[in-house]
Amino acid sequence: MKTAITGATGHVGASLVRAMIGQGRSVRVLVREDLRAVNGLDVETTKGDVLDFDSLIQLTKGMDTVFHLAVKISITGSEGGMVEKINVGGTRNVIEACLKNRVKRLVHFSSIHAFSSDPVDQVLDETRKLALGKDHFPYDRSKALGQTEVKKAVDRGLDAVIINPTAVLGPFDFKPSRMGQVLLDIYHRRYPALINGGYDWVDARDVAACALAAEQKGRKGENYLASGHWFHVCDIARIISELYGRKTNRFATPIWLCRLPAHLVLAYAKLLGVTPKFTPIALKTLQSHRHISHERATRELGYQPRPIEETIRDTLEWFRGQGMLDPGD
Repeated sequence: MKTAITGATGHVGASLVRAMIGQGRSVRVLVREDLRAVNGLDVETTKGDVLDFDSLIQLTKGMDTVFHLAVKISITGSEGGMVEKINVGGTRNVIEACLKNRVKRLVHFSSIHAFSSDPVDQVLDETRKLALGKDHFPYDRSKALGQTEVKKAVDRGLDAVIINPTAVLGPFDFKPSRMGQVLLDIYHRRYPALINGGYDWVDARDVAACALAAEQKGRKGENYLASGHWFHVCDIARIISELYGRKTNRFATPIWLCRLPAHLVLAYAKLLGVTPKFTPIALKTLQSHRHISHERATRELGYQPRPIEETIRDTLEWFRGQGMLDPGD
């Protein structure tokens, strides 16, 4: 089976491309500059990006399946319109390339953030309304609009399914990702205190497995939530302490105490042109998307996320092999 991937050099993409190679597939990946995640792998590369339509035509030509993972993640805002350009316009370009080259199936990676977090006290599944309101964060809205474009393309004849992962951890996190950096910072006690909140954490390898199952068994036009397990950030610190016998910070600062500093940090980061560790958007995320159901993915695809302890151990051991843990740890 001939398969193409956008975003193969990202965190989930790195796990997905390795799983595909393990299946003996012919894999073509879209690449820009950072090739660490695919160096040494038996893949064909196409130079370009999702805003370059000609490169997408080359990428998808002769392919049976396309997995679209390329994304612009932001906890700061629209970033000069690039969030919308990549997550909506780029998705539209991938769709048009798939239609033109008659790709048999598109597996589109959206996000849990495509769904509204309200009401926060009820179970969130694939029937939750999308985050399309003006009051929703730019990233959330862009992911909702992106998967809306996929749904429109299904009406035009494209066979597509949509995966909605939660907060991703796991090995092969070369950059590292924002969630991977959170894990490293907790391990190294770089936070003076933790924040009173948590995430639904999922292993990148389980997201990849969910996507591969959706390619084969997913119903055309459907969403599948690839969630894992909700844990407070203090629980993550506790698990790290239990796994490695090291002290980790357990004090959780109330959210309300963090709101003003978050706005100040965001303003300062924008002035310096850097990405802050926490922002008002990140604070709200820590209070959202707690009750997430992957029942549909389990029932239809056989999806079973692994225990969080296994994910944390494997992730930190991979970071160790990459020299990202302090010497002597």
